[in-house]
Amino acid sequence: MNRAFSRKKDKTWMHTPEALSKHYIPYNVKFLGSTEVEQPKGTEVVRDAVRKLKFARHIKKSEGQKTPKVELQISIYGVKILDPKTKEVQHNCQLHRISFCADDKTDKRIFTFICKDSESNKHLCYVFDSEKCAEEITLTIGQAFDLAYRKFLESGGKDVETRKQIAGLQKRIHELETENIELKNKVQDLENQLRITQVQTSPRETFLEQNLLTLLAAEQEISLQTFNPN
Repeated sequence: MNRAFSRKKDKTWMHTPEALSKHYIPYNVKFLGSTEVEQPKGTEVVRDAVRKLKFARHIKKSEGQKTPKVELQISIYGVKILDPKTKEVQHNCQLHRISFCADDKTDKRIFTFICKDSESNKHLCYVFDSEKCAEEITLTIGQAFDLAYRKFLESGGKDVETRKQIAGLQKRIHELETENIELKNKVQDLENQLRITQVQTSPRETFLEQNLLTLLAAEQEISLQTFNPN
């Protein structure tokens, strides 16, 4: 199980550059799942991950659970994992976060890739089962890497960095929107508590005000008596 991405000029790829740079290449596969790995690459690393997920899938299969089908969309921007019916994105693995990709020579249905999670920064190994095109999918991801690398060189690194900055800004905007919602909820709670407090304390405050006026009047009368004893 091993596949190195070649950037040789005479390399013959399976797809046109436009298909991967302007669109994407779709594949329908079965998704065995993902698991955390300690290293970002390595044959033994993915082999252990495949063994672990195969065993877990075997247990689920014995319980009557089917291996879910997903659609992969491969482009120079990354690999998206979608629900084939609803097209809802389950995972979006950006290409610059993928550190290793391999198809299994002992089981030609299996292929994997390792991607660094953007939230936890953990390395996750994704494992898939494809009846006929495991090697083709691995080569397609390799071609996406090749095209992205060429584009990176042509742009002097600006294009990739811009995408990273945009992704970071989008994440920060989402965080700020979440904080804004939380603050609005807190303000609303405080306003509600203040209304309740005002309703509860109004009669008491009126009573205290009345007694305070009585005391002030009494003090004034005593003062007058002190200065005018006759």
